[in-house]
Amino acid sequence: MAATSDQGFAVPVVPLSSGKPMPRVGLGTASFPHCDDGDQPHVREAVLRAIDAGYRHFDTAAVYGTERAIGDAAAEAVRAGTLASRDELYITSKLWIADAHPGRVLPALRKSLRNLQMEYVDLYLIHFPVSMKPQEGGAGAILVKEDLVAMDMKGVWEEMEECHRQGLAKAIGVSNFACKKLEYLLSFAQIIPAVNQVEVHPYCRQNKLRAFSREKGIQLCAYSPLGGKGAPWANNSVMESPIIKQIAQDMGKTVAQVCIRWVYEQGHCVIPKSFNDKRMRENLDIFDWELTDDARHKISSLPEFRGTYDFFVHDSGPYKTAEEFWDDEIAAGHPAN
Repeated sequence: MAATSDQGFAVPVVPLSSGKPMPRVGLGTASFPHCDDGDQPHVREAVLRAIDAGYRHFDTAAVYGTERAIGDAAAEAVRAGTLASRDELYITSKLWIADAHPGRVLPALRKSLRNLQMEYVDLYLIHFPVSMKPQEGGAGAILVKEDLVAMDMKGVWEEMEECHRQGLAKAIGVSNFACKKLEYLLSFAQIIPAVNQVEVHPYCRQNKLRAFSREKGIQLCAYSPLGGKGAPWANNSVMESPIIKQIAQDMGKTVAQVCIRWVYEQGHCVIPKSFNDKRMRENLDIFDWELTDDARHKISSLPEFRGTYDFFVHDSGPYKTAEEFWDDEIAAGHPAN
């Protein structure tokens, strides 16, 4: 499977340990604040334009509020003949922390599938390695730090495996897991996670996790490849980096293209998020050129920081420090916005 864009090039794919191959570049659909019903037409139209541009990999999550819009766009693209069937798409969704409890995983996925109007997702991920007490009144999309609790990872993963066995998720995986937590999961998993979706960009290079994941046969998929602009953890250091700007200028590329190409060259899948037509197409135009050795060296020397830092840290929760949450795989300090 390789998606062909309206510009005539195919998006490369990578085989996974389960399910079908994943397109190496996808479209992220998270926005902050998360989408509500009024945003659905906007997201739907953006997804339709992305399909026209050649995207076949779409990333969503229960908490994003974009599942229904993606499902609407997919159904319309099939009706219009742009897609032969839903099977041409690669759809990822994620289990939110309020549903990361034994007994709640399958119902959560079934709800996502109803929103998507699909019989299966290609990949279903545990969104974060932490749980939250289920919220009254269906307010589970809200992060309540005081309600954070330790995840029953074994019980939750067993239900993720059941999602896979029932064909509701063609592949299963995790998101925001560092090495120690992955190692613990692998100690009991009957099905290894096909993917770990994590923050990766030139200032968050994830070298330790990359090596560990490669050894274990787990594909890394990068979110926030441009530093997460518009997200609560956004930092302008990536897009405003003088070094990356100079590399882009020297190569006749955009800063975003340099960042996405760098992630691509690490062997990862990458999911930039832009609903702007021009930038959508630019973000796919990264396959027929390479970074120079000098550019790679400069990027490898940049200071490191993590944007998704301490959102799940609380004195009453299972993780009292960011170091605990990220298994000490964080760089000290954060650059100024």
